[in-house]
Amino acid sequence: MPTLRRAGLPVVVVTLALFLALSGCGSSNAKTAAKPNRPKPAEDLAMTDADFVNLRDMTPVRGFFVANRLGHLKQTLAVANNPKGGTYPVGTILQLVPQEAMVKRAPGFNPKTHDWEFFFLETSGTGTKIAVRGSTEVKNRFGGNCFACHALAQSRFDLVCEKTHGCEPLPVGDDVIHAVQEADPRPRTTAGN
Repeated sequence: MPTLRRAGLPVVVVTLALFLALSGCGSSNAKTAAKPNRPKPAEDLAMTDADFVNLRDMTPVRGFFVANRLGHLKQTLAVANNPKGGTYPVGTILQLVPQEAMVKRAPGFNPKTHDWEFFFLETSGTGTKIAVRGSTEVKNRFGGNCFACHALAQSRFDLVCEKTHGCEPLPVGDDVIHAVQEADPRPRTTAGN
């Protein structure tokens, strides 16, 4: 054995080093090498009929309703409740009445509308059907252009209209709006709300 150790040691060391180099052991191993940093894909929310729910299944804020289908409800509520305004996160859904909605899309969707997509909806006891969707061309049931009204909001409010945001007042009172909200015919998705 001593003869083998003296004679074979350099061969064993060279063989072991060659084996390790060829097997990819160490920092150059492709399996353990760090992956290059790739940008995370931008979040977006392309709504379908089923994504719209009964207003009472959303979160009420001063007479309108909010939701966020991408899990950013806390951030949505922070902006909605901030008297100084703010920019709503992607995935935010805002509704005053069951038949109209605005949804915050990914940055770049439409810079003119601050990336809001407007919707005119048909609602019934079976659910929601998107009748019209778009950016600057969507009109409500009375022929009013959604974007034209919301464009009057002070810029700090991210195109969201309220009585003190700079938009034209609605031609109906709060009592009528509340009655329309309460008459939302769509089935409830959350029990007990």
